[in-house]
Amino acid sequence: MSKLLALPPLDALRGFVAVARRMSITLAAQDLCLTQSALSRQVQALEAHFGTPLLVRKHRAIALTQVGEQLFEMASPWLDRIGEFSESVRGGSRPRPVTITASIGVTSLWILPWLGAFQSTHPGIDVRVAAHNSVLDLVQEGIDLAIRYCRQAQAPAGAVRLFHEQVVPVAHPALAQKAFASDEALLQQVLLEWDERGRPWLRWSDWLGTKGLSDARPRRFLHFNQYDQVIQAALDGHGVALGRLALVRPMLRDGRLVAHPGADAGVSDYAYWLVRAPGAGRAEVGILYDWILQRVEAGAD
Repeated sequence: MSKLLALPPLDALRGFVAVARRMSITLAAQDLCLTQSALSRQVQALEAHFGTPLLVRKHRAIALTQVGEQLFEMASPWLDRIGEFSESVRGGSRPRPVTITASIGVTSLWILPWLGAFQSTHPGIDVRVAAHNSVLDLVQEGIDLAIRYCRQAQAPAGAVRLFHEQVVPVAHPALAQKAFASDEALLQQVLLEWDERGRPWLRWSDWLGTKGLSDARPRRFLHFNQYDQVIQAALDGHGVALGRLALVRPMLRDGRLVAHPGADAGVSDYAYWLVRAPGAGRAEVGILYDWILQRVEAGAD
């Protein structure tokens, strides 16, 4: 009985895990339908229970202390298992959702367009999409499948390559005819730029350099912090984007976008990889995994 009395309050523990997963009190409070102050009090109560800080509060950021990391590693999967048990008891025998994660851009431009077709084909399988630009720990976060964007040497063991990264300028059909008439015409357009400095091959300066136009001065740039915003701006006719073929190919096929006819699709050493989490052996996970591979083999690449 003494060990049970030593346990921390469950609500406070749940609040702490939510904050540690999001690394944000604001987002965690939204997940739990609490106010930020209420969630902060829960975390403080948990710190008081253990007698040591669990979080380091920084300016507009938080971090876990060593004790906080240890607690999170133990409590996060335990709470997931309790949640799954609760859902199974309340919801009957319906299996838990298959969770797939990818970057925000890949989720918006590649996963969401085919998700409806999968659900129509497999109405008994629930899917949860976890879009995140950070690389999530699949086991710790309870994620079954992931689409990773990396070099082959960085791909997890057992990962299957879906397609290479190929890049080519794309624009709305009404803009493409004049924008792609010549290099000078292209430079007179608004160039839609993704502010991702860690991937220079997806930025205009790198692409122009490969075409011998390093010294060129485009008329104007329009900057975005998410790649799907870049493509949406191109679809709306606001300028020319560097299209990642794996993600924009459906838009090229149906004519919503037009690729530069005189530009080779540059290939980087990065690729998109399908990863299955260790231990994700449920039949419904395998169905979605196989469905993705079959879709790629049928012509998505």
